[in-house]
Formats: sequence, C-alpha cells, structure tokens
Amino acid sequence: MNKNNIDLSIDFCGVKFKNPFLLSSSPVSNSAEMVARSFEAGWSGVVFKTLNSDTTPIIHPSPRMNGYGYGNKRLVGLQNVEMISDRPLKDNLADFLYLKKKYPGHVLISSIMGFSNDEWAYLARVSEDNGADMLELNFSCPHMAVEGAGHHVGQAFDLIEKFTTTVKQCVSIPVIAKMTPNITDMTEPAIYAKRGGADAISAINTVSGISQIDLEAFTPKPNVFGIGSVSGTSGPVIKPIGLRFISDMAKCEDLSLPLSGIGGIETWIDALEYILLGASTIQVTTGIIHYGYGIVEDLIEGLTDFMVEKDIARVQDLVGKALPNLKTTDKFDLKRQGRAQYDLTTCVGCGQCYTVCRDAAGFALEWDPEKRRPILNEDKCLSCMICSFVCPVSGIISYTEMPGTWKRQDACVMDRSLETQIKFQPFNSNI
Repeated sequence: MNKNNIDLSIDFCGVKFKNPFLLSSSPVSNSAEMVARSFEAGWSGVVFKTLNSDTTPIIHPSPRMNGYGYGNKRLVGLQNVEMISDRPLKDNLADFLYLKKKYPGHVLISSIMGFSNDEWAYLARVSEDNGADMLELNFSCPHMAVEGAGHHVGQAFDLIEKFTTTVKQCVSIPVIAKMTPNITDMTEPAIYAKRGGADAISAINTVSGISQIDLEAFTPKPNVFGIGSVSGTSGPVIKPIGLRFISDMAKCEDLSLPLSGIGGIETWIDALEYILLGASTIQVTTGIIHYGYGIVEDLIEGLTDFMVEKDIARVQDLVGKALPNLKTTDKFDLKRQGRAQYDLTTCVGCGQCYTVCRDAAGFALEWDPEKRRPILNEDKCLSCMICSFVCPVSGIISYTEMPGTWKRQDACVMDRSLETQIKFQPFNSNI
C-alpha cells in the first residue's frame, strides 16, 4: 500500500473532516486570523474559543500562564487561568462568517458556555445562524468561579442534561458535550449529556491543579500580582488521564457516542493512542503552544506512514482497535511470569539500574565496581522493568518470559529469630 491510498478523513456525527486533527477551544483558536493560518497549515477544523454573550464581561488575569518542564523537556505541562473569550460576541461571529466563506471545506465548531438556560439557547442559535457546523458545550472550564458555569456544571449532572436539552431544541447541527476530568467517573455525566440529546462527547478539559510555587513570593504560579490559584493543567503530563477517560467512555455500552480526544497530544503517536482507544477526532492546544501550527504536518505524516506500514487504508478502521485488549486487572494471566534480561555490550556503566533496583524494586542487582557493570540475580527479579525505564541506552534491558516451572525468590526476612515474637493469627473470615 502506498500513501496515495490512505484515507485520513473521518465522519464525525455526520460531518466530514479531511483528517482527525482539530484546534481545541483555547488560546490557539482565539480569532479568524489565527484559525486561518492553522487551516493553511493542514488542520481540518477548529473548536473556536468559547463564546461570551457579553452579559458577563471577561477580563483575563495577567499573567495567566505558567509553563514547566522536566529534564531536557521544556514544556511537559502548562498551567493556565485563562477564561473564555474576552472578545465581543459580534467580532467572534464575524470571524465565523469569514472562516466559512474562505474555508468552506473546513469544519467550524462553536464552543459555548452560558450562565443561564436562556443564555445557552441564545449562544447556540447565533452560532448556527452564523455558520457553525457543530457546537461544543463547555461543561468543563476549571477557571469559572461562578456557580452554574464551567466545571461546576460538569459536576452537576441534572444541569448537564438540562442545558444539553435546551441547546438541542434550538439548533439542527450536531452537539458535542465537553466533559470535566475533575471527577471520578466520566461515564455518568456523559450519559446525562446523552439523555439531553448530545450527539458526541469530547474529553478532557484541563485538570485542576497547582504546578509550581514561586519560592520568592510564596505564591502559586502563575503569580498574578501576589495571588495564585488552583488552575487548569494541560500538556503531556495529563495524557494518561485523558486516555483513561476516553477508554472508559468508549467501553461504556450505555453511552455509545462518538468521542473527540483531548489532552497532552504532541506527536502522531499520542494522537494514534487516543484513536486506538476510541476517539474519532483529536483536539490539540499545548502541543501547538509548544511547537506551532506546523506540528500538524508531523501528525499527518506519522499517522499516514503507520497506516502504510500496517496496511490499513482508512483511519476510521483504527478507531477503538485497542479496546478489546483493555481489561480489568482480574483478567491478567498470573500464571505467566518473567524477568528482566540484560545485554551489556553497549552499557555505559552509569549505575542507574543498580540504584533504582536497590532502592525501589526487588534488590535483584549487584554491582561490579571494576567492570562498572550490573550483575543480575535472575531469581530475585520482580519483572517490574523500572530498570529499563531509567536506562539511558536503548535496547540494553528487555523482558523475557520464564518457563512455568520457574519460581521467583521471595524477599528475604532480615531476622528470622523475631518470628516467634510476631503477634499474629491467620485471618478467619468466619469471625
């Protein structure tokens, strides 16, 4: 199969996308000037910055973002206290008309957030009247300190159903409900959105947290003139949370709605992981903030090359492909065991594996100080594979399954003589 035969298009709620990649509702989708550049770069659609009806003036804090890194990674997370759009509603709607006129083949999704039932209805109607192809209901912004708005709605299931119903009665275009991750089980609020008529679910919005403390001012970052706040975390650090929630909803038989995946997506591999767990479209913010709109070229090229390699013609056929292999832990085959296996030909002698094994794993490694090499006690290895994750050289440490007769050596008891002093009785469930 060659690249010319690859179909990256996605049918999402009856709307055709050229590829799965969209701008999420965020600073990267704040105006037509910005969105137009993204469309020229190759993005198939946009979820425009959440509209404000002008009844509640929006003023962004200054500063409103804090980026933080780890190791040689400059931006593993982004903390922000940005609100919904602070632009006049007329300006945003004029941008809608411009984008639909100039880019009719691209998808325009209007993100809306009301502070009352009537406001939800109003924003829905004016969005459709001015060219929006779909709506996304923002039930999840963590920064709105107003009851009945943002993630306060996402945690009040009756309001989710009520506002979704209101919107669906006002428009004919598909409606997506955007869920908050600041909750234990996302399937329940998503089902309430479905009851209200939602055609799809998007997740996740930013995760409420505190990224850093200004050690001079003793203030959480971003430091807004001496005051900080719990705020929204995005970027690669939240990808595991996003993948979990998407998979939960994809596997929920009572939901059965199309999903749009959001959270920590920077590479084609990140995007593909969301797709394999059930997401049909992919929304990106922090990856764009870090690398610019041009990353869509890498997303498209990487996904295309993967599909060529796997002889898969349609990206639609990849949606949810990993779900059959996602089980609960009680389904693991615990009769099969293994251990780490070492090929030391390229070992640099850093000792990181030795340190982590002694201090965080099974004490299965000894150290040869002359050769500067680890020595593996195979029978003590817990097969946790932490050593492989900290090793700076790829391929040195791998996993190997052991024969069924193999038995791992239990951790040693430091002083067996103390066994006679143990205050202990075997548990009896009948007591």
